[in-house]
Amino acid sequence: MTIDPNAKMPETQNGTEVYNTDPLTVKSHYEIDYIHSYAQDSEFFRALGKKKLMGSRCKKCGYKYATPRGHCMMCGAETEWFELPNEGKVHSFTTCYFGSEEFLPETPFNLVMVEFEGVDSLFMSRLIGASQEDIYVGMKVKAKFKRIQKFSPTDVYFVPAGDK
Repeated sequence: MTIDPNAKMPETQNGTEVYNTDPLTVKSHYEIDYIHSYAQDSEFFRALGKKKLMGSRCKKCGYKYATPRGHCMMCGAETEWFELPNEGKVHSFTTCYFGSEEFLPETPFNLVMVEFEGVDSLFMSRLIGASQEDIYVGMKVKAKFKRIQKFSPTDVYFVPAGDK
């Protein structure tokens, strides 16, 4: 084992472009190709192309997750897939003024934590079709799916369900 109390993170000569100091506004550039496997979560992403949301249910304790899980976070047992409803309600929300490179042109945008009846955890997604002032906890929302699938969490988004 090597212990180096003088270790330092590498630095470059590249500075940050500052556009404003109050609030602090800076320029960030990033671009990357990333190849990865969805492994045990593959069924979730394949289902999005069929306009379905899939959750995970623990085979032992029955805890229901609104997101893919290979194993239960409560008891460690394996999970199985089940279909989530396409309608839920807003549990909490936030407006994002910065995002990944793909979403920067769309900022600000709204993220919601969606609560489904009978499901123990929440599902995070974008909410479109409502301004920040119109979103409220308990608001009914429904899932929509992009026509051209990218096998990405952004293939699904939510819109107001239209009734209070």
